[in-house]
Amino acid sequence: MTQPPSVLPSDVPSATDPRKDSLIEYPSSFPIKVMGQKVDGFVHAVTELAHRFDPTFDASTIELRDSRAGNYLGVTITITATSREQLDDLYRALSSHPMVKVVL
Repeated sequence: MTQPPSVLPSDVPSATDPRKDSLIEYPSSFPIKVMGQKVDGFVHAVTELAHRFDPTFDASTIELRDSRAGNYLGVTITITATSREQLDDLYRALSSHPMVKVVL
């Protein structure tokens, strides 16, 4: 009879291990789409927030897409996600910014 493989305590995430609450493996590239009115300063504001939460953020990777009518702008930023806390904080900061309408 074969024995089941043994599981070491170090193989199982503990109750305080953030991996148990996330399907994301950190660090990883994580795209975030931010939508707002197409006004001066919108892309700069999103870029500043991205830099605040990811000092390695490369602004040359930003993707822009106008809405059909041209009144709104979709800005996709790709950050290096290092923790669930970092992502949560960035989402809160983006969502609460007065120029931002939607964060996906």
